Amino acid sequence: MQTRFLITFYLTILSTLSYSQTIPVSEKKYVNIGGIEQWITIEGSDVKNPVILFIHGGPGSVLSPYSDQIYGSWKDEFTVVQWDQRGAGRTFGKNVTGNVEEYMFSNPLTIEQMVNDGIELAEYLIQHLGKEKIILLGSSWGSVLGLKMALKHPDLFYAYVGHSQIVNPTQNMQYGYDEVIKHAENANDQEAIEKLKLLGPPPYGSAKDVGQLNRIIKKYENAGVTPAPASWWNVAPEYDNETDSKNRYNGDDYSFVHYAGFEKLGIKAMSADINFMKDGLNVQIPVFLIQGEKDITTPKNFSRAYFEKLNAPEKEYFLVADAAHGFNQAVIDMQYEVLTEQVVSIIDN
Repeated sequence: MQTRFLITFYLTILSTLSYSQTIPVSEKKYVNIGGIEQWITIEGSDVKNPVILFIHGGPGSVLSPYSDQIYGSWKDEFTVVQWDQRGAGRTFGKNVTGNVEEYMFSNPLTIEQMVNDGIELAEYLIQHLGKEKIILLGSSWGSVLGLKMALKHPDLFYAYVGHSQIVNPTQNMQYGYDEVIKHAENANDQEAIEKLKLLGPPPYGSAKDVGQLNRIIKKYENAGVTPAPASWWNVAPEYDNETDSKNRYNGDDYSFVHYAGFEKLGIKAMSADINFMKDGLNVQIPVFLIQGEKDITTPKNFSRAYFEKLNAPEKEYFLVADAAHGFNQAVIDMQYEVLTEQVVSIIDN
């Protein structure tokens, strides 16, 4: 009797020690997702911490080479997962065959396929890391995939955090054109005015024209905000090589052409089918939207209108005064605040 008691006692002590032990996780690898090898990184100081799956923007603008500089301090409280999406970064480089242009036509990107990739990855992470659910954070283009993933499989996620939420790209682009025309005229920026008049108002039939408009928009929306530290965009040493650089560049082009479309080449714009005011108003998990006040690319009037109509168990909208469309310290601080003060409390409850 005494022996059985002692065994039970020691097993209880060992179990307690095991549970309290800090177990870091650091994995950088290809995982078979959607029938192809896709690159992910998993970094955290303790595997017991909540898992955040980041859905990068672009499409094609991977965060994995910059994650340590931007999100490195989060590893003490979260397990941070970066994913090079289908058609981006190392995932693109691993799977591209032959000429890039030929690959573009024979391997079209679709939103449905990329959403399914994201869901499959979420399921893998839950099983691999021993979690019930994970947190979903999408930025810009990533807000399209992230929100669609939340809509399709809410059971996998504690909450969805959307930064620079895309609601309707066609509407956004028309607004952006009208807005920068005003800015250029007020600034007497003849170079921008001439380019905009030559482009004419959207919609456009080629990714090149969309890219030209976006460059002018970025010029004006970033003028009144504090930029991100230059060190954020220093490529991590393991990615600082010719092969990775080429894959990031080509993957960015490949992905953006499919997003914006190229009518003459028969490539349909993925962006043409996005309108969350029609098919994204009922989300079954908490939703938190982070919006830059000076964002012209995905402006606050559209994201706020979406938020007001959104049905979710819990929702909050956060306007960041010193922010435009992209990342800076104010945006990262707000993301951190939302995750630690809002989302973690949902997990704990």
